[in-house]
Amino acid sequence: MDAAPTSLQFYFDFISPYGYFASLRVDDLAARHGRSVTWHPMLLGVSVMKVMGLRPLMETPLKAPYVQRDVLRYARRHHITLGRDPGAPPMKPLTAARACCWAAVHHPDAAKPLARAMLHAYWVEGRDLSEPASLAGIALPDGIKAGPLVSAVAGEDAALRLRQSVEASLSAGVFGSPTVIVDGEMFWGLDKLDDVEAWLASGGW
Repeated sequence: MDAAPTSLQFYFDFISPYGYFASLRVDDLAARHGRSVTWHPMLLGVSVMKVMGLRPLMETPLKAPYVQRDVLRYARRHHITLGRDPGAPPMKPLTAARACCWAAVHHPDAAKPLARAMLHAYWVEGRDLSEPASLAGIALPDGIKAGPLVSAVAGEDAALRLRQSVEASLSAGVFGSPTVIVDGEMFWGLDKLDDVEAWLASGGW
């Protein structure tokens, strides 16, 4: 008897525009091939700056102006509304990432809708979610109440869950956002979603 198809592992940073764009596509992509997706927040500040020793993308000469144009170009092509300037200083992603990790343990059915709500609030509505209290002002999914969420995100349990998630992402070799791991193969970058789909359609190569 064949083993059940494995879930795709989707790694993203809330401050990554390409991670946001991928979040709008990855679940539908997987569903077309009978797969599910597990979402994992990661931190580019850890993988890129601390582990790899590189500058943030938007502080890298020559690359930064290109990325700003590329993000806006992608948004126009795919009719995606952006409520923030991709070249503006990013928020601190710890609050959103901690909320995501906390919900994955305590409200698993609402974890992905919460991640989507936070991504929407940041990228479409232009909200700064750097502080726990900011989460009370967004449209939260059913099953998540603002008061308990804000309190939890400010606590040690959520911080520990995020540290574990980041360590797990590094152990898996993840360094950028978005990254998708399917059948043990890693695909990094928004442009690699087409390869992910081809992999799922063909059974791999």
